Amino acid sequence: MTASSRPDWLSIGVFAVTSVALSWLVALPLWLRGLGLADPFLGVFAAAMMFTPSLGVVAALLVQRRTRGRRGARVVLRDLGMWPLRPAARTIWTSVAVIVAAPLLIALGLVIVGALGLATFDPIGFSGFARTIEAAVPEGTPLPPIALLAAIQLAVIPIGALINAPFAFGEELGWRGFLLPALRPLGVWPALIISGAFWGFWHAPLILLGYNFLERNAFGVVMMIVACVFFGILLGWTRLRTASVWPAVFAHGAFNASAGLGALVIAADSATPSPVIAGPLGVIMWAVFAAVIGILAVTGQFRSDRLNARLGPDPARTDAVPSAPPV
Repeated sequence: MTASSRPDWLSIGVFAVTSVALSWLVALPLWLRGLGLADPFLGVFAAAMMFTPSLGVVAALLVQRRTRGRRGARVVLRDLGMWPLRPAARTIWTSVAVIVAAPLLIALGLVIVGALGLATFDPIGFSGFARTIEAAVPEGTPLPPIALLAAIQLAVIPIGALINAPFAFGEELGWRGFLLPALRPLGVWPALIISGAFWGFWHAPLILLGYNFLERNAFGVVMMIVACVFFGILLGWTRLRTASVWPAVFAHGAFNASAGLGALVIAADSATPSPVIAGPLGVIMWAVFAAVIGILAVTGQFRSDRLNARLGPDPARTDAVPSAPPV
């Protein structure tokens, strides 16, 4: 590995420290209030936390400006995978495909959960969803047919992906926009695994409150790290394949919008499976992610000639503008 092909560990370190420190700072009120997952402001703080990786990118870019020289906005946007969209067709169609694929992956996980007898589902009568709706409104309130409500919930998943996109972008600009390309000199697989693992570790302030797995301990954090490695490989592949961060943004947003699919189809009398095993990021979903990764690998989708050669900054590029020495 030559000096010019080594990762910029200084900017990576600044990004890592900034994003993690800010995530804990944003989540601190949740810890101080002591209400855990029952905190009514949990969603607000969790959403705010999603923008801390972007702030970490800003800090890393400031470091790079002092060590490498000033770069134009066009170059920065290109290196982060924001603009331009080249190849545009591949980027757009990949973005559309992942919006469709995300709920299908979760649905496949639910099929496996049902096949293993861990839960009972009612995708026709939506009895569990009906019970939830009835409990949420005053008794005697007229309701439209439950099947119509369920159909609306399914139909708005793509809309949810778009609504979630700004929040997903707050994260993905850090993980797939900056960190994955920054680690690319280590090789494709090390970059995918390390960036995914750090993404999972970054969630620790919420995971230790019981978020996702109901495990307020290191085990929950490890579960999140493994889940994010698997899911991050898929998101990272879209970044490597298109040189754009946008497919990862929309995939992330669509996955979040689909995470409640199990609550929509579960039967009213079903047992509640452990989220460690059957949750949207549980062990069964790891197997689903692994299967998709395996298919991509076997079909050669991780070969270097299939990945976009423009990804990441070129140290030999001459379009940077020198800046004054650091003071």
